Amino acid sequence: MKKNVVAVAGAMLILGGSLAGYADAGQAAEPKAKVLRMNMHSNPPTVDPGIAEDSTSGTISRAIFEGLTRLGKDGKVHVAAAESYTVSADGKTYTFKIRPAKWSNGDPVTAYDFEYAWKRALSPRTASNYAYQLYYLKGAEAYNKGTGTASDVGVKAVDAKTLVVELTNPTPFFTELTAFYTYYPVNKKVVEADKEWASNPKTIVGNGPFQIETWKPKHQLVLTKNQNYWDKQNVKLDKIDFSMIDDGYVELEMFRNGDLDWAGAPLSEVPMDFELSWKSPALFHTQAIAGTYFYRFNTEQAPFHNAKIRKAFAYALDRQALVETMLANHLPATGFVPPSMAVASGGYFTDNHTEEAKKLLQEGMKEAGIAKLPPITVSYNTSMGHKAIAEEIRDQWKKKLGVDVKLENKEWKVYIEDVHQGKYQIARAGWLADFNDPINFLEMFKDKNGGNNDTGWEHPKYKELLNQSALEQDPEKRKAILAKAEQILMDEMPIMPIYYYAQSWLQSEKVDGAILDGLGMIDFKYVDIKP
Repeated sequence: MKKNVVAVAGAMLILGGSLAGYADAGQAAEPKAKVLRMNMHSNPPTVDPGIAEDSTSGTISRAIFEGLTRLGKDGKVHVAAAESYTVSADGKTYTFKIRPAKWSNGDPVTAYDFEYAWKRALSPRTASNYAYQLYYLKGAEAYNKGTGTASDVGVKAVDAKTLVVELTNPTPFFTELTAFYTYYPVNKKVVEADKEWASNPKTIVGNGPFQIETWKPKHQLVLTKNQNYWDKQNVKLDKIDFSMIDDGYVELEMFRNGDLDWAGAPLSEVPMDFELSWKSPALFHTQAIAGTYFYRFNTEQAPFHNAKIRKAFAYALDRQALVETMLANHLPATGFVPPSMAVASGGYFTDNHTEEAKKLLQEGMKEAGIAKLPPITVSYNTSMGHKAIAEEIRDQWKKKLGVDVKLENKEWKVYIEDVHQGKYQIARAGWLADFNDPINFLEMFKDKNGGNNDTGWEHPKYKELLNQSALEQDPEKRKAILAKAEQILMDEMPIMPIYYYAQSWLQSEKVDGAILDGLGMIDFKYVDIKP
């Protein structure tokens, strides 16, 4: 049945391509629509920017919404929904002027939309796992944790065109944050009229370059150019047509047949054996990005409540062999913070240290009063890549530690919900930077109940160091503080770093202007299709 569904999807793409731009005899031919055809391996769990937390949801949110700022073609921050801004002398107050613009339904975009959206994301009722991204605002953390009120949060629409933001501490990267989707506005009227507004194309209203025309979950998602977008003259694409096929080899075959213009990152994966053998540099692209692939340990379940047992599993892994075998262009990770923002030179532990791993396992089991390890399960979401990596790690742990490991595959939405609820022992994870600063990685594990922690781990000294870093204005001193914090993270090992990301994809030569930034994100605003 799955093959039939895939075949039909491919046929639909072929048919759509053959009809585009066709005109009846005797009529002037209309310009051929510029359509980018891509595949995404998983259906976006949401396109609500206030609760989006995965790369697929984030990519679609970036296409249909826009923040106060946006990363440009040059990789630098530029004004977007804001036409200008000023910063106070102490670096703690930002005043944004909102440019004249409309929502996709014709409503005006105002400063009130931003105030509403930010406070909505922080509201405990919204339960946004990314709410902590707004903690730089004065009073934001207290409100999110139920000890403060919305009126205490440092964001205020003075009038329809003026937004004043007060920060707890000077935050040099704040305008990078305002380009991130948790900081996007939402239309209050639309949101409050229907709690399911973000799941129906008819009620999804955005202020970005595109809008959703069709959304058939697990089958197809189509974006069209937003004719109400303030900068529509610089948007070249008329449409983006996403298929949703989770088989990388089928996706690859569709690309080879001309049914897709793009295959691979950032919304899917090029099959690893293909990636290693590809010989066409004109079509094959790869670049290092600020991201880390790792495994979480559930520190509230035996046996991983013991730090030595966690470290034993981490130390037993031969990351270099893993990378050389199946992960071309990636780098083995012996720390959590990726090289683009590293706070310490070299790693925090030795890769493939089998004897030390065996010793730590024996000591940890003795401390925990465990004579024999319970069954160990590694969970991952559906992907050939995740499966292959899990199989290699399972085999290494069996060979080096004598541990039997079961692999558990789950559909993405079920998987991420189970991880949030602690229904796992070891779970695969990946973190791509939201902005290029180490705090974006380290703050994830500051609080046990933080939105994306999910390990059950918390450490008072670690928290203290992160708090110190927020007050330190000297860059080198701040870096040293963060290095101490990362050392604690690696000593306690609630997570096991595996490799630093590089993204690979195949891109048709007719696709122009596509930019994947250093964080691994694509902005469709600048993409064009050449004849």
